[in-house]
Amino acid sequence: MKKTTIKDVAREAGVSISTVSNALNDVDVLKPETKLRILEVAERLNYVPNFNGRLLKAKKSNMITFLTTNVVGPYFYNLVEAMSLECESNHYGLNVVITKDKNTILSYIHGDRTDGVIIFEEFSITEREIKKMEKEGVKAVFLDREIESDTIGSVLFDSYKTGYDAAHYLLSLGHKDIAFIEGHLSMYDAQHRKNGFLAALEEQAIPFNDSYLLPGYFAERESYEAVKKFIETTPETIPTAFLASNDLSAIGCIKALQDSGYRVPEDISVMGFDDIDIAPYFVPPLTTVKNQVKEQGQRAVKQLLSMIDEEKLGHKELLPGNLVIRRSCYLNKNIGQ
Repeated sequence: MKKTTIKDVAREAGVSISTVSNALNDVDVLKPETKLRILEVAERLNYVPNFNGRLLKAKKSNMITFLTTNVVGPYFYNLVEAMSLECESNHYGLNVVITKDKNTILSYIHGDRTDGVIIFEEFSITEREIKKMEKEGVKAVFLDREIESDTIGSVLFDSYKTGYDAAHYLLSLGHKDIAFIEGHLSMYDAQHRKNGFLAALEEQAIPFNDSYLLPGYFAERESYEAVKKFIETTPETIPTAFLASNDLSAIGCIKALQDSGYRVPEDISVMGFDDIDIAPYFVPPLTTVKNQVKEQGQRAVKQLLSMIDEEKLGHKELLPGNLVIRRSCYLNKNIGQ
C-alpha cells in the first residue's frame, strides 16, 4: 500500500505543501478553519509526518546517548530509569550504549547521531580528547569526573564527604580497627569514598592497617571472596568493622562473615553506600549512606538539555548523601578496653 505523503494531503485539502506544513507544525499564520480542514484531511488519509526529515533540517535528533561500560546492578537500573523518564517528559529519546571499545565511544561523542551525551567515565577519556570535545562544541555531562566548561558539565555524588561521614559514624561507635572494601579505583566514587574514609581516620590520629584494604570492585561476589580470603589468611587480626564502597559489596561482606561463623553486627559491624532497594530488607538491615541516584539521572538530563537548548553553560553539581542507620552496625563491645 502506497504511503500517504504531504503532497497527497495538500492536493486533497486544496492548499500548498507549505500551508500543510504550517498546519501540522502549529505555525500561527493560518485561519482556524483552514488549519482544521487540513488536520481533518491528514487524519482521514492516515498521514504520518516525516519527523526524521524535520529533525534533519533542524540539525537535531531529539536523542541523547548514555555511554557506559555496563548497566549491571541496582545503581544503573535506577539511574537509567530516571534518565529515561526525564527524557520522555522533555520529548527526547534515550539511547543507551554499552561498550568497552573506546573508538565506539568516541564515534558517538563526535558523530551526528545524537544531540548530546551522558558519560559514566570508565573509558580513560584523556584531557586532549576533552579539549577536542570542547572545541567541537560537543554537549556532554559526566557522572564520574569533575569537569565544567561551556559545553561540558558533571553531576556527581559528594563521595569524599560521605566517605568521611561514614567513617566518622563507625568511629563514634568506638570502632578503630576498620577494614575498607574498595571499588574500581579508576572510578570517581571509589577514589573519593576511600579518601574521605582515610581522612576521618587521620583526623583522629588512627593509623590505617594496609592489610585492611580489600578489593571489592563494587560487586557482591568479589567482595565475598576477598573477605573470605582475608579471614582465612589473617584470622588473628579481624577488624571490628567493615566499610564497603557500595551496598552490594557490603552484602557480600556480610555473607562471607556469616559463612565464617561471625555474627553481624554482634561480632563485626558492616556498612555500605547507596541505600539500594534491598538494603532495608536484608538480614540484618543494612546501615548505609543514601545517594540520590534518581536525582543524579534527572539532573544529568536536565543539565544536558539546558546546554543543547543554549540556556545554560556546563557546570558541576555535587549531590549530598544522607546517613541511614539500621541494624548492621553496633557499638564496639570492646570500647574503652
